[in-house]
Amino acid sequence: MRFGKLSICILVGTAIMLLCATAMASGILVKEGSRGPDVLTVQVLLKEKGFFKGKEDGVCGSETVNAIKKFQASEGLEVDGICGMQTYRRLDPHASDIDINKGVEGGHPVFVHASAYSPEETSGVTSLGTRVRKGIIASDPSVIPMGTRVYIPGYGEAVAEDCGGGIKGHTIDIAFDTHAEAIAFGRQDIEIYILN
Repeated sequence: MRFGKLSICILVGTAIMLLCATAMASGILVKEGSRGPDVLTVQVLLKEKGFFKGKEDGVCGSETVNAIKKFQASEGLEVDGICGMQTYRRLDPHASDIDINKGVEGGHPVFVHASAYSPEETSGVTSLGTRVRKGIIASDPSVIPMGTRVYIPGYGEAVAEDCGGGIKGHTIDIAFDTHAEAIAFGRQDIEIYILN
């Protein structure tokens, strides 16, 4: 009887290690609507820590997002319900071995100096003629070409649709819908992920 329980524990431990190895090999980004082995890994880790009570099914629904938010709050992280590299490193102490060069969703990481802007501070129109709104960035086209999709931790996905005289090299301007949101963001040195 004891041998049977020990065997089950070893099997479960091995399965968790394999799941973690999969996530570490490919980079990780789990957000609402995500599916697959990375989601399953995050669910298992959240359950181990007592934050997730649902079924470990590899589908990131509202229950998984809420568990991620509770975990982030307990760790003093930004509470956005997205398990990216920073959150995952807190979930799994071995996450420092992740090959982040493979990046998020197949992207690759780029360190940039980021500032923020809104339609209130501009003409309200981008260099491509689209409306300034959340979900776009201004970049140096020689570094991040127009039309490039990026992922910004704590902000989400954005598309390079704007450029400006002050945007040179590894500098970006992140668009927000209001001046207050742009002021709250301020200026930060951050890692973003080029998705295409």
